[in-house]
Amino acid sequence: MATVLTSNERGLVPAIAQDAKTGQVLMLAYMDAEALRHTLESGQAWFYSRSREELWHKGATSGNILHVRDISVDCDGDALLLRVDPTGPACHTGNTSCFFQALDRADWQIGEPSASVAVLTSLAATIAQRRQEMPEGSYTARLFQEGRERIAQKVIEEAGETALAAVAGAPERLPSEAADLLYHLLVLLEEAGVPLDQVMAELRERRR
Repeated sequence: MATVLTSNERGLVPAIAQDAKTGQVLMLAYMDAEALRHTLESGQAWFYSRSREELWHKGATSGNILHVRDISVDCDGDALLLRVDPTGPACHTGNTSCFFQALDRADWQIGEPSASVAVLTSLAATIAQRRQEMPEGSYTARLFQEGRERIAQKVIEEAGETALAAVAGAPERLPSEAADLLYHLLVLLEEAGVPLDQVMAELRERRR
């Protein structure tokens, strides 16, 4: 009997990767039909990157490949469970599992992120992945190679250019300069090991 999977509006199905030996849940990602086909054919986990909108061979650059033993489908046919043998940390942070942060039982909320926040979150995730995989030709990877002082210097430079554009009365330049500043600031946060969520939490505190 054929297996029929139910995808979301983007044609994606959530896929949970679980360590076949320890039972530890390693990560949650998404698959489309092509990613699942590549996974079945290669025996290694492929996913669909929602931030980059492209196929993603997990660990192809970093070496942290997930070798797939078997795949199960949940009772509603809308989620997959991959039992895998990992060759390294599953999380881009270097942690074995992406689920390493405890929920603050006294202070939590579930909200629909605005489009602007979603863009920042997606960009931060892409920057983190560039740091893990260090692809050749990537400007972000080159910044990480040059080190924290160089990244901090770029933040100072971009902050100055943003301020100068505002003072000079050049509003048409401000979006571009501000985008450069935000990008380099996210790179600096990643280099320093400070998650974007922590910055957002600080901003929420200041709103009170």
